[in-house]
Amino acid sequence: MNILYKSTRGGESNIPASLAIIKGLACDGGLFVPNEIPKIDKPLKKLVGLTYKEMAFEIMKLYFTDFTEDELKYCIDNAYNEKFDTSEIAPVVNKDDAYYLELFHGSTIAFKDMALSILPYLMKVSAKKQNIKNDIVILTATSGDTGKAALAGFANVEGIKIIVFYPKDGVSPIQKHQMVTQKGDNTYVVGIEGNFDDAQNGVKEIFNNKGFNKVLDENGYNFSSANSINIGRLIPQIVYYFYAYSKMVENNDIKMGQDINVVVPTGNFGNILAAYYAKNMGLPINQLICASNDNKVLYDFMNTGVYNKKREFILTISPSMDILISSNLERLLYKISGNNESVILKLMEELYTKGEYKITDDMKKGLNDFYGNYATIDETYDAIKEVFDNSGYLIDSHTAVGSAVYKKYKEATGDDTKTVIASTASPYKFTRSVMKAIDESYEKYSDFELIQKMYELSEVAIPKAIKDILEDPIIHKRVCDKDKMKETIEEILNIS
Repeated sequence: MNILYKSTRGGESNIPASLAIIKGLACDGGLFVPNEIPKIDKPLKKLVGLTYKEMAFEIMKLYFTDFTEDELKYCIDNAYNEKFDTSEIAPVVNKDDAYYLELFHGSTIAFKDMALSILPYLMKVSAKKQNIKNDIVILTATSGDTGKAALAGFANVEGIKIIVFYPKDGVSPIQKHQMVTQKGDNTYVVGIEGNFDDAQNGVKEIFNNKGFNKVLDENGYNFSSANSINIGRLIPQIVYYFYAYSKMVENNDIKMGQDINVVVPTGNFGNILAAYYAKNMGLPINQLICASNDNKVLYDFMNTGVYNKKREFILTISPSMDILISSNLERLLYKISGNNESVILKLMEELYTKGEYKITDDMKKGLNDFYGNYATIDETYDAIKEVFDNSGYLIDSHTAVGSAVYKKYKEATGDDTKTVIASTASPYKFTRSVMKAIDESYEKYSDFELIQKMYELSEVAIPKAIKDILEDPIIHKRVCDKDKMKETIEEILNIS
């Protein structure tokens, strides 16, 4: 089956995967979606026992149908190698009545590595296939993790520059230090005076600025995105849900064909959307549990059918989820509207002009695959401590949101289905929050001193990514106002 891509807003259709990957965002501001979600082309039992690389090929070949087998395997082999500190790539660990899918074994110790390790290679192959002569400028907004993972993935990749905008005061000290110490002549990091939504909106406006894009082209550049709005980010995330299921079968935790639940702590809706695609492909997922923090815009949407961004923006201890505009939700809306572009245009216009929209009752039925709830900051602290006290297993403050919401789900439903929790970052990335949850006496130490304290407590080796930043000098010192992002890009690229 030949899978082509189209915009959720109707402005582009019949786009091959390689072009969708290069473009990142459709010309009408919509997101690229496959013309249909393909079904797995072999029995599930044939996937059991595959390595992560083999699983990646089986899933991605169904979506990236204009890639040859050799091209796709080149991308996969270069992505999932010694950059990860375990040959399993994404281990599944049974702790405290749940199965934690550890997505933090890559070079930046967060789940974004799972897709951003392969995206540079997908882009290189795609640019060649599309005969792109211009240099590609990756433009990305980050709430903490995407930035470093994208910078690490694209550093020193020939023909590509990467510019990352992050909220200056909205990421953890370790997240910030990871970004501002990034090496690479083609890497640029800019703190903005604003929050993540300001950064994300600024990036989208720049993508949609036709005049600026024309100037870029005249200067030998093409924009693309490494955010989860890029289909080349979303599809690789599907892989690890299939891999988790196959490992659970292999370990006799479940029987072949048995349903599982999946819990995903999410802000931008990309990671849980990947699980939704996996379910639509034939993976036996019963319930998709959408876990929000105090910025509970997704929880409210799941329960009311109203998406309302007009609310206080709360800085929490799970900063990568501090988001009020969940970009990837647009892809779900498209699916549950019956692929109706005019509906999506109307909803997105209402979000832009009024700050809210309401879906129809028929569309709301499409949310039945999802259960939504949220965890407060205090509940997040409690979840970290509870899991550690019960099992000696240390989880970060984002995974803890998932754990807390899973507990609420079980109490509300009594459902005892075996459940996978997407563990999205290493606790070493959020030392202050995690150690404070264990014992408030740790408050007196700096975030960096807490690294050693965490090692003494957990006896889990300090990741190389953390060791490196302790020694690396600060390279990137740019800061700009949220309304000056375009001018900052002009300065970086030396264009006017």
